Amino acid sequence: MVQISRAARRTAVLATAAALVTLTACSSDDGGSDAAASENLDGRGPITFAMGKNDTDKLQPVIAAWNANNPDEQVTLEELPGEADDQRERLVQSLQAGNADYDVMALDVTWTAEFAANGWLQALEDDLAIDTSGLLPATVDSATYRDTLYAAPQNTNAQLLYYRTDLAPEAPATWSALIDSCAAVAAQDVDCLVTQLKQYEGLTVNTTQAIHSWGGAVVGSDGATPEVDSPEARAGLQALVDAYEAGQIPQRATGFTEEETNFAFVNGEAAYAYNWPYMFGNADEEGSAVAGRFAVAPIVGPDGAGASTLGGYNNGINVFSEAKATARDFVEFVQSAENQAAFADAAFPPVLASVYDDAELIAEYPYLPALKAALESAEPRPVTPYYANVSKAIQDNAFAAITGQKSVDQAITDMSAAISAAAN
Repeated sequence: MVQISRAARRTAVLATAAALVTLTACSSDDGGSDAAASENLDGRGPITFAMGKNDTDKLQPVIAAWNANNPDEQVTLEELPGEADDQRERLVQSLQAGNADYDVMALDVTWTAEFAANGWLQALEDDLAIDTSGLLPATVDSATYRDTLYAAPQNTNAQLLYYRTDLAPEAPATWSALIDSCAAVAAQDVDCLVTQLKQYEGLTVNTTQAIHSWGGAVVGSDGATPEVDSPEARAGLQALVDAYEAGQIPQRATGFTEEETNFAFVNGEAAYAYNWPYMFGNADEEGSAVAGRFAVAPIVGPDGAGASTLGGYNNGINVFSEAKATARDFVEFVQSAENQAAFADAAFPPVLASVYDDAELIAEYPYLPALKAALESAEPRPVTPYYANVSKAIQDNAFAAITGQKSVDQAITDMSAAISAAAN
């Protein structure tokens, strides 16, 4: 038995909570957000940065460094509740009232489109534009709504393929290669591939990974039009269903979150696992059954590396802030090479691409090259202001298909219909 680290309790999928607070009218100008978007663009002064308390330890040194150099524009950290639903509710209540309680808000990547659609975020354009050329493209995509950047990527995440080098000396290059290797693994009395198939946000992650890896999409660029009813999306979901039916993904995986996946792999119960980078440290620490006998690679698709689903935070500037110029400079400061390297040191994956090539960091964190490769082909979860309902449509229908309650064809048809209904 191993002790699960605190980091493992962070699921990196905070958007589960979005279902608990319904979306207000999109493109709303409640609280005068349309007018506010043209105000205080050059405003400077002290600002407040709001973030869920589970991860504020990563930002405290950044804030301290900023404050040391900007005595007249101090940043005050406002810790939001630890639970994502409570975080989001706190922010929504303030923004709906047109308040400037929080100048900069660390938003789960899945919230960005919703907050932008409601007119709560200041577009990062013109005098408030930031340079995104050094950032990983998928992180920029996650902060973009209808071709406009509405937030500054802060940190990111992507799932990796963990594999036992004593059972599979080389990482499988494709999904079929992984599946074909399961027969030999079965003789070792371990599961083949463990991942998160419980009916929660983790299933949305795994389903969208499969759909994107097979070349499909969930919603269109407008954030509303379903695009999931396609041969590619069906093939991706079918691959998950077939692996589950054949036992290459064990039946118990329909009860797995990241925690159970971590436990199974670290305790030597599986040859492969899909999970977030935090598991690397757990698998490598003293007491792990696989220490020194595992490695990581990008997840796989039909023809090579797959498209991992993106996690992380985007920093949005409150449209009602009176110090938008300071807020803009602060979110850019968070993206500096020094701060992003510190994030890597804290197992908080950076958005600055160059950090992943740092030889000293790679020596300390050997998963970084694989993570960079995964992030370079990663895809955000559906960028939509209706994310909570879209995620539910994905979860409900994918779970029904995996457990044999629906055919894949029916599940995809119903998923598309539910996504369409969510936007109307």
